[in-house]
Order: sequence, then structure tokens, then C-alpha cells
Amino acid sequence: MTDLLQGSAFADVPVVPRVEFPVDPALPDLAKLFDGNWVWQASRSQFADADRIPCQFRVRQFSHTPGRSATISYFADWAPEEFQSPDILSCRIEAGTPPAFSRYPRDQFLPGLEQAAYPDSALSLLNEHVFAFPRRKLRVNMIRYRPGNRAVLRHRSGKIGLYVRLMRPSRVEGLLKAAEIIGHSGFAVPRTVGYWRQGGAVWLSEIPGRNVRRLMRRAKPPDPDAILDGLESLWSASRHAEGRAFDLRGAYRRAKRTFRHALGKYDDVRQVCENVSSTLDPFVRTWQPSTIAHNDLYDDQMLLLPDGRVAIVDFEEAGPGDPMLDIGNFLAHLKWAAHDSSSAKKDVSAPYYHRLRDAALDRLKWNQSDLDMREAVCLFRITTNAIRRPDQNWRHRTLKGLSLVANTLN
Repeated sequence: MTDLLQGSAFADVPVVPRVEFPVDPALPDLAKLFDGNWVWQASRSQFADADRIPCQFRVRQFSHTPGRSATISYFADWAPEEFQSPDILSCRIEAGTPPAFSRYPRDQFLPGLEQAAYPDSALSLLNEHVFAFPRRKLRVNMIRYRPGNRAVLRHRSGKIGLYVRLMRPSRVEGLLKAAEIIGHSGFAVPRTVGYWRQGGAVWLSEIPGRNVRRLMRRAKPPDPDAILDGLESLWSASRHAEGRAFDLRGAYRRAKRTFRHALGKYDDVRQVCENVSSTLDPFVRTWQPSTIAHNDLYDDQMLLLPDGRVAIVDFEEAGPGDPMLDIGNFLAHLKWAAHDSSSAKKDVSAPYYHRLRDAALDRLKWNQSDLDMREAVCLFRITTNAIRRPDQNWRHRTLKGLSLVANTLN
């Protein structure tokens, strides 16, 4: 299959890293997303300062649904003498439509993001949808941003700190329901202090604590029992299971489509993918939710509080699910971090993996093979990170991830 190659005029405005993916006949502009000159020229008509030329575009995220659409976001880096922070530029292509560009914080799918991202308009939103804020300068920090999907910002005024989650308006009700569900767990959770349905914005209270992923890197993770205590109380809250059920089949199918397209000509990696999916397919087909669960549990979703309790700060997938899948997902993230990290000098992901797994099996008396199957299907999905956040070694990283899946199943 023909490679996705860089444009012939690439030298002027490079896209880094340089990567190769197979072409998608339904998306003829896909190759151009990695041609820096095309990106700049095609986006010029949509931005007022179009005559300014960045020195490079750095790929942040790449999401591709073969045959349907692709979204890519870049950091647009400017020359040092301009003393300007990188801009975030995004491009979405869909079959049969021209490319659509956006620049943070303007996002047609997140209608409240632009107002929430600037201090003056954000203060007005807070006064209207949360509570009367003191008339002082508001600080706004962008924490996360996935174009067309979601964003998390921090709003701070003096000692008052809130996080605002921006999403498509149709998802607000789901987040509010998930917040209600997670509130019945033993975890510390942020309070919902306000929301703006039309703008797709939900404000949550700030919880003082230390991010568990950062603690992993400092070799100071929480006691696994603190996590299991909170999870057991969540899993037992079956009376609150009216939320949206976790769609494991859909998530798994999306991962398979991603691999099948990206690995089209790489027989070695594709064969490993086919081998593991032949084992995972029957499990996914028969899997059913059993009780309430978090459905996306891993270290970056949690904080460790000064009193030793664990807080959950990201919970939008909470609803009917599978307790073993919660632990399997956490284990899969730990295994991926231990093998994919470029700086694992102090990271304790590998030893903590065994601590958490042993603690869960000992406490909950689960069948080890059942837990391994769930860890493997979660790791299969996580391995798509090598493609969604590409670098020159994406194929090697994909092979390593799929090999870890195979080892987990053996």
C-alpha cells in the first residue's frame, strides 16, 4: 500500500515528527495533514494573522476513523524573536467535505470553550452559572484539550479554584449523571457547583491533593487498598446504575479499525494484531455490564489526599460496567507506562502493577485468567496511543504494545 508521504514543498514549514501512514482513498487530503506548507496555506483564509509563518508544526494528537474522518492538532511554534507561546491549531477532514481548521480556543463543537478560556468572559460565565465571584482578576489555565471532543480549564480567583469541563452540549446530562453515580462511592469527589447546558460547560470544585501519576514517577504511589476501598463501595452502588452503560464493543471495534488501516503493509505487526484479536473477539462479543463501575480507571484520574484517601477527578464514563474491567484498565495503563515510558528512572509503574494486581486478586478472589482477559482488551485499546500520538517509532511502539497484549493472554 502506498505510504502517506510528505508534500514536495515540505522544507519551508516542517511538520514534526515526520511519520508514515497508509493512504485512505476516502480521504484524499489525509496526506496533506503532514505537509506543513499545505497546513499553513490552507488555514490562512480562516485566521486574521494569516501572513505570519510558523517555524514548524508539532503534532499533538492524531485521530483517524478510516474511510470517514480524521482530526489532527498541532502546536504552531513561532520564531524565538517573536516571544510568543505556541498556538494550538486543529484540522478536521471528512469524506466529501473541505478541510475545516480551528485555533484554540475557537472550536465549533465546544461552544462554551472560547468564553471560558478568556478571563473577562469566564468571569461573566461564573457569575451567571455558578455564583457571584469577587470582582478581581481571574486566572485561566488550560489543562487538557482534545479538539472537537473535550477540554478542561482551571479558573482561579484568589483562594477560590474551580475546574470547568467543556464538552458537546449533548453530553452535559451524561456528565451530571456520572457525577451523581460517583458521589455514592467511597472516593473523595469534586462537587458540581454549576453548569451551562447550551455552552457544554460544567464547573467542579477543586480538590487539594497530589496527582497519582506524578506520585508514580516520584516512587510515592498510594496504598492499593485505598483504591480498592473506594472501588468496592462504587461497585456495590447498583441502585444508582441508571447511567449510560460502557460500550466495550464500540471501543474495541474502533481500535481494530485503527490498527487494520495503519498496519496495512506491515505484515509482522499486522499478524500479531490478528492473533491477539482472534482471542479477544469472543470475549468482547459476549461481555455484558454486571454492576456500576468507573469504566476508565487509571492513575491520571486520581489524586492522593493528605489523609491518605483517594479522590477521583475524572469520572464521565461512570455507569453500568464491570469491576474487573476497572482493575484491568488500571493494570493495562501501568504496564503500558512501564514499557513505553522514555524516562522510567524513578517510575514505579512496574512494581506497583504487581502490588495492585496481587491486592485485588487476594481481596476479591477473582479468577486470574478472567482478569488477564480484561487487562489484555484494555491494553489493546491503549496501544492505539502509538498511532494517535505518533512519532518516528510508532510502528515499533505498536508492535511492543501488541506483544504485551499477547503476553498477557498467555
